[in-house]
Amino acid sequence: MTTQRIFVVEDEADIAEVLKFNLERAEFQVEVERRGDAALESIRKHPPDLIVLDLMLPGLDGLEVTRLLKRDPATARIPLVMLTAKGEEVDRIVGLELGADDYIPKPFSPRELVLRIKAVLRRRSGEGEAADLLELGGIRLDAAAHRVEVRGKDVPLTATEFRLLRVLMERQGRVQTRSRLLSDVWGYSEDVDSRTVDTHVRRLRRKLGPVADRIETVIGVGYRLRA
Repeated sequence: MTTQRIFVVEDEADIAEVLKFNLERAEFQVEVERRGDAALESIRKHPPDLIVLDLMLPGLDGLEVTRLLKRDPATARIPLVMLTAKGEEVDRIVGLELGADDYIPKPFSPRELVLRIKAVLRRRSGEGEAADLLELGGIRLDAAAHRVEVRGKDVPLTATEFRLLRVLMERQGRVQTRSRLLSDVWGYSEDVDSRTVDTHVRRLRRKLGPVADRIETVIGVGYRLRA
């Protein structure tokens, strides 16, 4: 099995060293870059299996790097995990809106970071294993092709948005709690900020456009896709 390559973008030398040490101990190949602009150039030349990206960077900040990566079809689907300092909630939400797969607040537990990175990679490797074709109310989801259409028009979704929509479609009519979605879509078995779910649902609705109201909010509980 080929060793998976993690690209770490972190300008603080001590944090970068902790990340590199723990990821290499988990048998990943690790490359570290400390500037956002240089990281963007390297990622475009040699796309990694996953990116760990700090928000506060010289050259280009993490949000701008994310925006440029997600805009480019060659790099848009690379899983991306953001590192956020305490108090950067607005930046974190913007990062998720741009398409980041996960965020990890500083200070972080190296063990938790490795586990969450593995969860993101595991979800990505499992995509497309089934050849399910799901259709509901103008939405057509082809799991094998990783493609979604709304009323015959292609709708580009990030990997996380695609998984979220697929889970909702597979369980149409049934309420899914935020904690259940965090477990089944994000792979978390622990209590993680449920606003992650809300942010992705809001973005998914925006992309679904004329059929956005198919996703119903069940106040105080979670979400369901209206059958």
